[in-house]
This record gives sequence, structure tokens and C-alpha cells, in this order.
Amino acid sequence: MLRSALFLLLAPLALGHTSLTTLFVDEVNQGDGTCIRMDHSGNTVNFPIEPVSSKEMACGRNGETGVARVCSTKANSLLTFEFREYADNTKPGSIDISHKGPCAVYMKKVDDATADDNAAGDGWFKIWHTGYDEQAEKWCTEKLIDNNGLLSVRIPAEIEDGYYLVRTEVLALHNAAFANPVDPQFFVNCAQIFVEDGGHAKPETVDIGEGFYNLDSPGLQYNIYAQPLQLPYPIPGPHVWEGASVTSRSLKGTEKKDVTVQSKGLKPAGCILQRDNWCGFEVPAYSDENGCWASSKKCWDQSDVCYKTAPPTGITTCDIWMHKCNGIDDACNSGDFHGPPSQGEVLTPKPMKLAGSTQIFKRSTKKYKTWSA
Repeated sequence: MLRSALFLLLAPLALGHTSLTTLFVDEVNQGDGTCIRMDHSGNTVNFPIEPVSSKEMACGRNGETGVARVCSTKANSLLTFEFREYADNTKPGSIDISHKGPCAVYMKKVDDATADDNAAGDGWFKIWHTGYDEQAEKWCTEKLIDNNGLLSVRIPAEIEDGYYLVRTEVLALHNAAFANPVDPQFFVNCAQIFVEDGGHAKPETVDIGEGFYNLDSPGLQYNIYAQPLQLPYPIPGPHVWEGASVTSRSLKGTEKKDVTVQSKGLKPAGCILQRDNWCGFEVPAYSDENGCWASSKKCWDQSDVCYKTAPPTGITTCDIWMHKCNGIDDACNSGDFHGPPSQGEVLTPKPMKLAGSTQIFKRSTKKYKTWSA
């Protein structure tokens, strides 16, 4: 009877999912969708990755496809991730309260963060995780809800300069113990960053992709409804990398190293409207009717690309560009052949400020003799 009652309780909870939508670097909003690999479909962007044996467990659906932008950071920078139940923020919420479970953040050094097919495989190391806070009596997901979907971590100070993928992992355990087969729900995304002012450390890495997660592991079959809970909760995956040795840290700054400069994924010069990883560029100046309509066409060509390539975070920025194109058409129709109107004006809206705390959630520090993903 208990299992039947639980299934009835869980039946309406198919919604309430989540996805990573926005990255803040040292509390500065990079823009919705900017530098983030996400599912291209608005219908499934907030769905869990299934099956857990899929290579999509590395960076999510469409996670093997790089995006054009790479966000600039420094070693020890604070990264804040915003999770939303609705990627375009048309409705509030980060994840349903029923979806209780742990969170983790991994990193992987890559040659080119904008390149395709570099997510699944070896190279990942965990920089932070937390499960159930016994003192606060809250799961990571509950803290995420309390903090308006914001989760913060610090980039390790000792890692090498260069391009990285940063992998966020939110695990919901509401179906883990009673579904047949067990159904731990992983919500996974990756952000593309470049790290400056790093050190020399090379963390031990793991291979994330096909076969990394084992449905038989205690952390994926965990019963969040047990009274009392069986604590501590065994967080799936490897231990958090604790940083370089004391000796290695003492050498930082005393050894010569090649300075790595970001050359890929930078915001293009001349970008007057940024929509995540797309940019709108000013159309050519004109002084006659033919030039006016030629610039109008260039404007509308960019508008088409903006709408057709928009990710699930939304098309409101494309509406701004459409308004610009309409303004050029109005000028052409009225005989005003000196333009474009407001030439070179930056149209990118000011990004939203943080709506929660950047305090890093208390990390789970319990050690286990062995781990199994």
C-alpha cells in the first residue's frame, strides 16, 4: 500500500524540472544562454537525461555541440549558475520542491571550448558537491529553491590557464527508490569558460559519458522518504579535488610559465545587440533609396537568423532587432535616405542583476572508502 500511495503521489510530478540558463562570473551576468551548451528544443530543455548510460550525461542533450562564446574568468573566480524551471523565465521557479537531491560541479580542460565533440570522455574533475545538509535538514535542491535558483562555486586557484567546460549536475531522487527500474533524474548542462592567472596543477580525472553512472550505486537508489533518512547520503561520483599540494601551492608565482591568452569565443567587435551566443551588427550606412533598401534587407537577414537560432532562453532580444529593421523600413518608405537611424547604437539590454545570495552552499565533506557513480 505504501508503494502504491507513493506512486499516486508522484504521478503528477512529471513537471517541475530544471535547466541551467545563465552564468554569472564574479557576480556579473554574462547574459541568458551566453557560453552555455543547452538542449536546442524548448520542449525538452528542462527534462532529465535518459538513460543514465548515455554519453549525453557529460553535457546534456546537444552538449557535444559547442557555442560561439566563451566567458572569461580567472583562477579563483566565483561562478554563479542560475537554474530555471522555465528556460525563458516566463514563469517563476527553479525546480519543484518534490525533486530533492544533491548537486555537483565538474570541470574539464579542453583545447577549444567552442569545438564540437569534446564533452564525453576522460578529463573531468569534480570541484564541488553537496548532498543533504544534516544541520539545516535540507537537500541541495531545497537550498537552490530558497536561493531563487542560484548556485555558486569557486574555480580552483591552482588549475592551469586555458579553456574549460564546466559541468553542472542536479540530481532529483523522488523516483529513485520506488520506480521500476529505478529512475534517478539527472539535469546536466555545461558552460564554456577561459581561465586566466592559474597555476600548474593537473587534477586526477575521470571519464564521464557512456557507463559512468551505475544504477546499482547507493546514491542512485536512495530513499528520500525514509524515516529517519539513512545518513550520510552517499553522493555519486568521485571525491572533490582538494587542490594542489602545499608544496605545489608554494611554488605558484615563482615558476615561469607560458602565458595563455584567450583568442576564441570572445565577443565580436562591432556587436551592437547580443542574444546569448549570437550578435547583431550594424547595417551599412546609406544616402539614397537603393542603399536604404539594401540595408533593410541586411537587417532582416540578420533578424531571420536571430529568430531561427534562438535557444530556449527566448526571442525577446530578436524582437529588439526586428524593431530596428522596422525603423529602417519606415525611413525608406518616408523618403529619409540618410541612415541607418541611431547608427551604431548599442541595443543590448542591461542584464538582470543577481536575485539571490552568492554564498557557496555548505559542502558535504563526508568521505567514503569507495565511490561508485
